[in-house]
Amino acid sequence: MTETLKYLCTHTHTQMGTKTISIKTEVYEKLIALKVPGESFSDQLDRLTSLNTGIMEFAGAWSDISDKEADKMFKVIEQGRKGSRLKKIVKMMEE
Repeated sequence: MTETLKYLCTHTHTQMGTKTISIKTEVYEKLIALKVPGESFSDQLDRLTSLNTGIMEFAGAWSDISDKEADKMFKVIEQGRKGSRLKKIVKMMEE
C-alpha cells in the first residue's frame, strides 16, 4: 500500500505600519548625504538612532598620537579648566 503524504504550506505576510513625516529640506539633504547605497530611509533612521555612544567607543582613539602631542593637549585642557581665554588656548596649541 502506497502512503501519500500531503503537506499544507501556509505563508503569512505581515507589513509593519508606516508613518509619513515632514522634515526640512536641509535635513532631507543631510539624510541623503549619510545614506548607505541600497539602504531605505527606514533602515537609515534605524541605524542612525541605534548608534552606541558609550565612552568605550572612543577607547584607543588617540593611540597614534605622539607623547609631545598628548602633553600639549593635556596642557590645553588644564588651561581651559583654569578659565583661561580662548585666544590663550589657541596660541598655546600653535606653539
